[in-house]
Amino acid sequence: MELDLAQLHRIAAEQGIDAETLDEALSQALKLAYSKTPKASKHARVELDERAGTFTIWAQDEIPVEPTEEDPYPRPALSEPYDDTPRDFGRVAASTAAQVISGLFRKAADDKIFGAFSGQKGQIINGIIQQNSRDPQNIHVAVGEVEAILPRREQVPGEVYRHGERIRVYVVNVSRGLKGPEIIVSRSHPELVRRLFEREVPELTSGAVSIMSIAREAGARTKIAVRANTPGINPKGSLIGPSGNRVRAVMENLGEEKIDIVDWSNDPAKFVAAALSPAHAVEVNVISEKNQTAIALIKEDQLSLAIGKEGQNARLAAKLTGWKIGIESVEAHAQKKAAAEAAAAQAAQAAQAAEATEGGQNEQNGQASVEAAPEAEAQAPAEEA
Repeated sequence: MELDLAQLHRIAAEQGIDAETLDEALSQALKLAYSKTPKASKHARVELDERAGTFTIWAQDEIPVEPTEEDPYPRPALSEPYDDTPRDFGRVAASTAAQVISGLFRKAADDKIFGAFSGQKGQIINGIIQQNSRDPQNIHVAVGEVEAILPRREQVPGEVYRHGERIRVYVVNVSRGLKGPEIIVSRSHPELVRRLFEREVPELTSGAVSIMSIAREAGARTKIAVRANTPGINPKGSLIGPSGNRVRAVMENLGEEKIDIVDWSNDPAKFVAAALSPAHAVEVNVISEKNQTAIALIKEDQLSLAIGKEGQNARLAAKLTGWKIGIESVEAHAQKKAAAEAAAAQAAQAAQAAEATEGGQNEQNGQASVEAAPEAEAQAPAEEA
């Protein structure tokens, strides 16, 4: 049966598909189409001839074998191969070839996209917002000829996504879906903030400054802990930039979200105190390093600042440090400490008084015993007389 394999190979080569892959896919597809024809043999193979521009379906029939004592249930033998290509198979072959070529082209395109974006995982990409009426829960972001998905869980509360606007997103995952590569992006991921700073702060890309931890409540506030790896560099100043231009450039990509930049420290007390910024912690008492629990003492007029609106500042500080942070006013702590000391003093005084009373009673009992002894001695001679 005629089939212009040379032309198919040329078309496939233009899309980067080698001849061997095409021939294998064509053979499997033609064999499947043949198996659906009436009286098709169970034992068949497809032979492709590029020079002749033809293909042949070679079939073999099963021949019963007489059972023997050694083999009571023998497998049937196969006849010599014969040409069983259906006469009216040309139209089916053409349609099958078209489907195979189309499928291989789609797979090649998907592989190309997957290869390009798999290396972008964990990075920032630019795209254009596309609204999709069939998928109102998710935002579609056009990145070149590909559409990435911004799921609701990765969107920022209160952020408005307008059709046609440019947007920067963080690539969370790239996978192979049922309809091709699936690219999931995010606007709420904490690493989005890190990547935005890396674009603005050369000290981060050079390694002179490191972002040690990030705590984010997307759309509201982000806290970042930084440290310098090179002597003489101010890590907070590096992220803020001259006149604050670097941090402002990042905030322009985050809408109204506020950013706090604090110094990281391997001393838990210092790190917890810094994390509660903009509030000033007078003192931080580490309760348990094992359980990572600490209490920060804050002046009364800064308590609301340390806690934040609906506990946001304290919550972000805990996420940033990984510690459970209790917040207490200095005045209340001093009163509590004074009350505890007074109670301890009263308890000590009571204990001393009890000891003194017990000692006096023992002394009186001792004197009474001494006085009773001479009397007993005087009574003894009298009784003898």
